[in-house]
Amino acid sequence: MDSQIIEITASSVGQLQENPEWTAALESGKVLYFPHLGFGLKAEEQALLRPEMRDPKSRNISLDADGRLKGLAGEDAVQAAVTAWMGRFRVQSQELIARLLPGYQHKLRLAPTSLRPSEVESREQSWRADDRRLHVDAFPSRPNRGERILRVFTNIHPSGGERVWRVGEPFETVARTFLPRAKPYALWQAKALAALHVTKSLRSEYDHLMLQLHDGMKRDLDYQRNSPQQTVHFPAGSTWVCFSDQTSHAAMSGQYMMEQTLFLRAGGEYDHAASPLGILTRLTGRSLVGADAAG
Repeated sequence: MDSQIIEITASSVGQLQENPEWTAALESGKVLYFPHLGFGLKAEEQALLRPEMRDPKSRNISLDADGRLKGLAGEDAVQAAVTAWMGRFRVQSQELIARLLPGYQHKLRLAPTSLRPSEVESREQSWRADDRRLHVDAFPSRPNRGERILRVFTNIHPSGGERVWRVGEPFETVARTFLPRAKPYALWQAKALAALHVTKSLRSEYDHLMLQLHDGMKRDLDYQRNSPQQTVHFPAGSTWVCFSDQTSHAAMSGQYMMEQTLFLRAGGEYDHAASPLGILTRLTGRSLVGADAAG
């Protein structure tokens, strides 16, 4: 398997500009990795980084699109400080994407900014929720009908700890392995889930198949152990970018990471044929988000 990591030497967002090779790599599911491009925290901000900063009732600390902070334990001054630095990270992430991918502008929708202070290894989760297993991202309750999940990650560990990922096979290879095992889509079932508010809107066949890939990968322990993959160590002070709905990935260890999600509208890519929707449509030979699925 060819390396799924594209290393870029820029040390500041201002040094970046559009590069067709990087764009094609990203849209094929590879990870753009910036080992020298980090996010600067002031000393007093770094001092706030500790596991107990997260409200134990919340999985992560998040800043929503309207600037509301959730999941942080602490007094007003701490809340204000963390809100401010998460806002700076949001701006830096948006500028990074704007410089790398100017064609995406006006096609992006802002999602929450996340701060993850807990150790990956300490999480106790079901197999379906265990992100230490290779997977592509898909949302059980939020159908997206081909909208893309573009994510910017930064390791801000104050003591230099690494974030360790496994990165797996290209999306089409994954799809060819797990599509034959997928349960058939049933429109009546999708309508029932929507009527019961299990899903926020009608689950299209595309959303169904993405969930089948996600669950099929995580369920298959032989695939987890033996499929082609590489281990990647992201040091403190580094940044990486990928489409998490397309990049086969698993977070194995690490602590103190920030992440910005941006949703790219379906068809907004430079090369739509390389997207999960484009690939799954070609492999199945039918429309997966058409009027019939919305029916």
